[in-house]
Amino acid sequence: MATIDLNLLSALDVLLAERSVTAAAKRLGLSPSATSRTLARLRSATGDPLLVQAGRSLVPTPYAERLAGRVHALAQEAQAVLTPVARQIDPQSLKRMFTIRANEGFVALFAPALVTGIIEAAPGVRLRFAPKPDKEATLLRDGTVDLEIGTAGASAPEVLSQLVFRDSFIGAVRLHHPMLAEPMTPRLYAACCHVVASRRGVWKGPVDYALGELGLQREVVAIVPSFLDALNIARRSDLIALVPRSCIGSNNVEAQGLQGFDLPMPTPELAISAMWHPRLDADPGHRWLRQKFVSICRGAT
Repeated sequence: MATIDLNLLSALDVLLAERSVTAAAKRLGLSPSATSRTLARLRSATGDPLLVQAGRSLVPTPYAERLAGRVHALAQEAQAVLTPVARQIDPQSLKRMFTIRANEGFVALFAPALVTGIIEAAPGVRLRFAPKPDKEATLLRDGTVDLEIGTAGASAPEVLSQLVFRDSFIGAVRLHHPMLAEPMTPRLYAACCHVVASRRGVWKGPVDYALGELGLQREVVAIVPSFLDALNIARRSDLIALVPRSCIGSNNVEAQGLQGFDLPMPTPELAISAMWHPRLDADPGHRWLRQKFVSICRGAT
């Protein structure tokens, strides 16, 4: 391939279409003498005269006639491959399946608005929500997942991300929980029994470290895989669930039989991001999905 000049392909396509060195030179933006030299190079490369004189015009050889259709298709394809990707697309004409990896709490809260908003804008788009049992970036790297939602990790430094929204932890208890009758303090919070959500079964987190600085320790009596599981247990017991504010912040929590409350000690914010592999960064369809996705999520929080 080092000896192949793709400019020759485009030149041959124009020469076969025009059957005139002068006319081809105008289309190619070259002088007639330069175009004649290009024709000579093409004859040398193919081993065929390609175009021969017939009176005042040029006519293709049988080989050139057989080649014309293939040359035109190849020239068009090469031009398409080597043309910069269009930055704007028409969502109405976009037909594509996107796989989004997120935990079930995010899906429960945001999927209805995402499906409605994205499909209204792009009727040919299909969304597939995949579970997120871990933070491994393998599925982003191999193309199985198009977009991942969560807190950015350090396992895949090449993965790109965009902040979707900021979140924070709150407590959630059943309605009429005895704890609600008193002002919330770190000591009162620590004295209750707790249910936490952890995919990896981890007992301690930022809340425990904040309590530890005050010389306090809470009693975690149950660990469940998801925040929705934690809320379900809190609804039916006296346990306190620790969940992101987004899990219940925009819903009618009283209708769910729950009451949310601010934690009585500061804890770090959660940065919820959309993550994707660099191979998709310039893809116009994926770019549109990211922009629409972030816009809908921010509007729902």
